[in-house]
Amino acid sequence: MALGKLQKVLISESLDPCCREILQAGGLRVTEKPGLSKEELLREIRDCDGLIVRSATKVTAEVLEAAERLQVVGRAGTGVDNVDVEAATRKGVLVMNTPTGNSLSAAELTCGMILCLARQIPQAAASMKEGKWDRKKYMGMELNGKTLAVLGLGRIGREVAIRMQAFGMKTIGYDPIITADVSATFGVEQLPLEQIWPRCDFITVHTPLLPSTTGLLNDSTFAKCRRGVQVVNCARGGIVDEGALLRALQSGQCGGAALDVFTQEPPKDRDLVNHPNVISCPHLGASTREAQSRCGKEIAMQIVDMATGKGLTGVVNGQALSKAFAPQTKPWITLAKALGTVLCTAGKQVQGSVQVCTLGTPLKEAGSYLTPAVAAGMLAGGTQKEVTLVNATLLAQEAGLKVTTTHSDVAPEPDSITGLVQVSLQGTPHQVTGTVQGSTPVLRQINGATFKLPAPLSGPLLIYRAKASDTSALATLTGLLSKAGAQLLSYQSSSTVAGEQWSVVGLSAPLSNLGELKPRVTEIFQLHL
Repeated sequence: MALGKLQKVLISESLDPCCREILQAGGLRVTEKPGLSKEELLREIRDCDGLIVRSATKVTAEVLEAAERLQVVGRAGTGVDNVDVEAATRKGVLVMNTPTGNSLSAAELTCGMILCLARQIPQAAASMKEGKWDRKKYMGMELNGKTLAVLGLGRIGREVAIRMQAFGMKTIGYDPIITADVSATFGVEQLPLEQIWPRCDFITVHTPLLPSTTGLLNDSTFAKCRRGVQVVNCARGGIVDEGALLRALQSGQCGGAALDVFTQEPPKDRDLVNHPNVISCPHLGASTREAQSRCGKEIAMQIVDMATGKGLTGVVNGQALSKAFAPQTKPWITLAKALGTVLCTAGKQVQGSVQVCTLGTPLKEAGSYLTPAVAAGMLAGGTQKEVTLVNATLLAQEAGLKVTTTHSDVAPEPDSITGLVQVSLQGTPHQVTGTVQGSTPVLRQINGATFKLPAPLSGPLLIYRAKASDTSALATLTGLLSKAGAQLLSYQSSSTVAGEQWSVVGLSAPLSNLGELKPRVTEIFQLHL
């Protein structure tokens, strides 16, 4: 896993005191400095292993580059659009969030916004404060029988739908991930977007801000809606095209909007905020005592669990790494990385297509974490910066290495119970197969040659191929070890293929010069696992 010991965590925004207390109880040093300028953050982050933010701190590529020791960015909240996740991934920095921490608070605010739109409560309250008594001006509508479109049916969208059904609203929705069968269990009929626009009286959005969701509501979609449609955005600024929304409000195509988020916060252009049919709040979705306490507590516990090796939760960009904390998967990850290193060294290339095949029922779901482990092994020792399970897949793609996975439930004896991992360099004869014995990764086969006894894959190794009838290589190796003051810790030889066999030798220390051995072997290489 290539993650070091977490020691110091910076909290760059105001969080519930429980966050600091939990971190300190977990043995971490904590620095709390909310409201840092960009320049101050760049200075403070240099010697920190962890950073905890809410939504105000912008964790840019520049910040990540300045953070020489940073291992994890914790977002006390749901979205991570204030974190450059790609830059973090490239550097091997974990990004985690607390996806459930503020769900209820955001859902409740959304429901409140819908009620306010229906009855114009904020406008009527402001009118009363001005000394007016204008009952006719603030004629509202009942929610009962109205259709609410929920775009994004994750935790928050689901909670909104359930609550608004209590007001007699019909709930329809769209989500590219949640299936129609699942959404039906909480009373939402899923429809294509083109069928949603003309059917709904209210629209509420609960998607992340992605290229595919930016401007989801725009001039074109507003034109397809019922005249007077009401819009709520308590998710992320930019999902609703603000210019299109203003035009729809001015034309009456949109009857009202409730906005808790804006493309720019605080908004400099006040046309939307000042429109009489717009209700706006200063990004209050997570601003409840309960949500802040919950998010602060959850992110602190997640980081302490990571620091103590108990596990990883809420990981955004390193799901494979979360598996590395499970005792039963650790040796398999070590095996996959070792096989990648052996294959790369034997094949003398990093580019190309690599096929990872897991064999045996116990490894049925293992491809998700073994694939980046193989990639990390193949990239190890290259010109790249430190390769981890967080950034291995991205760095492999950039290096021109494509790693794919297949699975078969059947593994040959004697490994049918534990399983096997087979890694092949496509278009070449190079293939390695290994398994785990106890907690030790071992090599079963290399390029079609099977080892009589599996060879341990750890520490300094010398691997060579020579004629089966020629034992001079081993004698020469023994002499070299004696001269170097090194010891032979293990020796395993393979079956004979085309008159040759492979040998894997475990050493106490690597040899500095293999010159005397090379004339006696067909190929030879050293590696340190």
